[in-house]
Amino acid sequence: MTTTPPTTRRWPTTYGPGGMVCSVDHLASSAGIEVLAAGGSAADAAIAASAVLTVTTPHMCGMGGDLFALVHHEAGPPEVLDAAGRAGSGADAARLRAEGHAVMPFTGDVRAATVPGCVDGWVALHERHGRLTLADVLAPAIRLAGDGFPASPLLVFTLDRLAGVEGCDELVTARPAVGGRVVRPELARTLVSVALGGREAFYEGAFGQALVEVGRGEYDPADLATPGATWVDPVGRRVWGHDLWTVPPVSQGYLTVLSAAIVEALVGDDLPAATTPEWAHLLVEATRLAAHDRPRLLHDGADGAALVADDRVAAAAARFDAAARADVTAPTAGGGTIYLCAVDGEGMGVSLIQSNASGYGAHVAVPGTGILLHNRGIGFSLEEGHPAEYAAGRKPPHTLSPALVTRPDGSLRQVIGTMGGDSQPHVVLQLLARTLVGGEEPGTALEAPRFVLASGTGQGFDTWTAPDQVVRVEAHAPDAWGTGLAERGHTVERAALDPAGFGHAHVIEVGEDGMRAGAADVRSVIGAAVATT
Repeated sequence: MTTTPPTTRRWPTTYGPGGMVCSVDHLASSAGIEVLAAGGSAADAAIAASAVLTVTTPHMCGMGGDLFALVHHEAGPPEVLDAAGRAGSGADAARLRAEGHAVMPFTGDVRAATVPGCVDGWVALHERHGRLTLADVLAPAIRLAGDGFPASPLLVFTLDRLAGVEGCDELVTARPAVGGRVVRPELARTLVSVALGGREAFYEGAFGQALVEVGRGEYDPADLATPGATWVDPVGRRVWGHDLWTVPPVSQGYLTVLSAAIVEALVGDDLPAATTPEWAHLLVEATRLAAHDRPRLLHDGADGAALVADDRVAAAAARFDAAARADVTAPTAGGGTIYLCAVDGEGMGVSLIQSNASGYGAHVAVPGTGILLHNRGIGFSLEEGHPAEYAAGRKPPHTLSPALVTRPDGSLRQVIGTMGGDSQPHVVLQLLARTLVGGEEPGTALEAPRFVLASGTGQGFDTWTAPDQVVRVEAHAPDAWGTGLAERGHTVERAALDPAGFGHAHVIEVGEDGMRAGAADVRSVIGAAVATT
């Protein structure tokens, strides 16, 4: 017998003829719709929603983190915005090794923070695809930060983790009940400075100056003076009759494309029923065969096209055994990240992800700004000579991996993605299998049970460096998944209710007739898909 799902009602798909925004917070989705209604583009809506989330979900993302986006605005491949920050001029792996570190510090150490790329990303996305002024786009976030917003259950649950962190009093001293008002005046002032003065006011103004002071030699003003966001080529290939696109390295997004291609190489579009252990084993193994060598291959000089090439697909597929777990060594759930997507009435689609890396990031605040720094530097290696070794000017390997799907004629089919640390590619793989092959509508696919691969530590970023993985399945997953996976040699853990452990995914589908169908993940608790009229 299958355990009762985490919700007793069917999670709805929202339909609409025009614009749509999906995110983990209804306030952010509504802000995006407000901007669309004022004449903004999908890019404006995505920035507006992103900015609101820096206010209302500091336990997931903030202006002290990084950002990636895919933008589809005409037939053909999407444009890709890489707003991942680089290590500061003071980065020194040898010093960390001399201090006794074998891996990058996780929290409590500013060296875990690369120069934040989020604001650079907003500005670059707005300059290329915005219609409204940046001040108009950021207005909803400024209003919520200054006037207050209702605390979500997940925010209330996690605020105690900031105890002892200096320089973020507006969060440390907040003790709201669920739904209680939270006001963030410091962050409101920082947002106003960006609205009026753009990137210079942020990176070369109060935030930049305070960051250099907090860094104590980790950063130089010159590290912040040059815009860090760049437009790059996507990684993609034809899968299941569609073109699947993602962001290139340093993102792990190639794993989504590669694992989907492995499944297609093995069974085409004749997937087993999603309730069977055969389905779960096929997708688990495609994930493992795609990602087991990620620590060796993923760095800021990696060739994304080569990582999803035919020879890699064939070699991985050849190792699949329908009856047993493959013997491959060393992803996990968790993470402090948000994914959102937006489509406007003219057909532009944006798939955007931003992140603190893990929870509240490095647990290092930039005083007076309302900003906590991410800990994305945990992706660096401290192994001497490793291509991802921690060094000045380098970008660390990223878990952030939004996706976008186009039809063979180049038209937009889907914007899709999730939070979830190492688990992002295999959550998206399951959703692609359900929507592109299984024909499920977004709400049904998002409510369906999932698996994630985990290291067992609960950290969320060491799945492929651990000696083995555990397959965690949701409480409402079919019993056949657990028994069938165990019979094939997998270590299986049936999770209790875990709203943050299996991703917060969102999907917007664009029909061939132009109608939109979207849904926000039930696991995000307060997420929403909102459509224009």
